[in-house]
Amino acid sequence: MQKIKFGLLAITAVAMFSCKQTEKKEIAEVSLTNDQLIAKAKEIQQHIITLDTHCDINVDNFTDSINYTQDLDTQITLPKMEEGGLDVAWLIVYTGQDSLNAEGYKKAYENAISKFEAIHKLCEEIAPDKIGLALTSDDVRRIHSEGKKVAMIGVENGYPIGTDIGNVKKFYDLGGRYMSLAHQGHSQLADSNTGEKDSIWLNNGLSELGKQVIAEMNKYGMMIDVSHPSKESMRQIIELTKAPIIASHSSARALSNHSRNLDDEQLEWLKENGGVIQTVAFSPYVNVKKDSVFDEEVKKVLAMEAEKAGFPLLERDSVMKMPGDQRKAYYEKYIAMRTAAKPKLDSLSEVADPVNVADFVDHIDYLVEKIGIDHVGISSDFDGGGGIYGWNDASETINVTKELVKRGYTEEEIEKLWSGNLLRVLDEVEAIGKKIQAEAEGTTEADNVS
Repeated sequence: MQKIKFGLLAITAVAMFSCKQTEKKEIAEVSLTNDQLIAKAKEIQQHIITLDTHCDINVDNFTDSINYTQDLDTQITLPKMEEGGLDVAWLIVYTGQDSLNAEGYKKAYENAISKFEAIHKLCEEIAPDKIGLALTSDDVRRIHSEGKKVAMIGVENGYPIGTDIGNVKKFYDLGGRYMSLAHQGHSQLADSNTGEKDSIWLNNGLSELGKQVIAEMNKYGMMIDVSHPSKESMRQIIELTKAPIIASHSSARALSNHSRNLDDEQLEWLKENGGVIQTVAFSPYVNVKKDSVFDEEVKKVLAMEAEKAGFPLLERDSVMKMPGDQRKAYYEKYIAMRTAAKPKLDSLSEVADPVNVADFVDHIDYLVEKIGIDHVGISSDFDGGGGIYGWNDASETINVTKELVKRGYTEEEIEKLWSGNLLRVLDEVEAIGKKIQAEAEGTTEADNVS
């Protein structure tokens, strides 16, 4: 009975929210034409800093001959950022989950270092005149004022730390300014949201090492990311942390029931903590039901193209189990096949209903209504599975701003959503880290005197 009651309340709440947002949308629409909306969006983007907290990378695209100065077949490049008006991209040091042993940790650490080095190479050797690496909000504003794009670094999965807590400082010194303690599978630091599938947990939240990592991240001013850890992990993180946290790429579970999203209780925790949720443009996280229907149409097109090309379509889990070289070769052929099918895939929107920018901004509306404008931001998860109809790469960034204008958001509110809130948290985390270090040094000096 309790579950039925909760379900009815949830449906009623979402329905009421939808009515409120429809009213707001209609009010905004009558005041501006489409051309005026675009012009207003462009004007706003010239005044603010647009920031995306989650863009995955492949080190093969960070070489002297192939790099982000070119318009590669990826969702994030400098030309695409320029076209869409995206100013700041958090480039991600991502490592998939593997065995919790010395060999696994060693391989993961090497993978992480290779991605740190690739990002530094882009900013310091390949295109220092076009993009700069920012470590602070002041850096972001300075680099942006110089007319350059901005790179920042996030670490997705704390697995590469292994059992050496000193790696937190190493990753911070290399530019890492946020890190999640888990990804798709439980790590040695924390349980993952994926445990919901079978209710099998490794750490019952955080491990003892994970708790030490939280303290270490607080000490050095690295933001804690809760987008992939389990709900219990998040609860324990909030109990332990002395600084605000972020969800670098998650949306509202009330609108799309996926374990990667945050439910209303988690959102309240986040608000009380002073953190920010970076709403993510990842189709199933935006609308899992709508995406599954559209995805079936996509699969039909790809199946026909794959058959013509003599290419075997495999499930992602099967591909991820391949040795590195085989996996790379598979994805190269897959991308070529999908590129050939692009005209047919693009035309699907005429007969089916893909997850789009309006659906995405519905999440922003919901989150703003639920926890307030100061706790909501924007992310894409480009090149990591993200992208929706209308914002499928960085060149279409303007469409998000246009939809926000259409809904009646002011320039001040749009600035908060695009970068202000995230940079505020970054500043607070940095200040708390400096305070912790100063207090530790003061204690050491007092101990020495005594």
